[in-house]
Amino acid sequence: MSARTLHQIQQEGLDVLVEKLGPDDAIRFLQIYETGSGDWTKDRKKILEKDPDRIIKSIMARRKKVPAP
Repeated sequence: MSARTLHQIQQEGLDVLVEKLGPDDAIRFLQIYETGSGDWTKDRKKILEKDPDRIIKSIMARRKKVPAP
């Protein structure tokens, strides 16, 4: 089995969408998605906690504030 190109995979995906949803709904489905902006590789370092101990402490603190149902 040979590896397909990204273009081939994209085309096959579009074909399946049109086959399963029909042309109108396939277009509506694709319109849901936006390209987005930014650099997640750089941004995630700023957003996500790096220290596992801090993450665990944060989770435990939240659990104390909000009791389980």
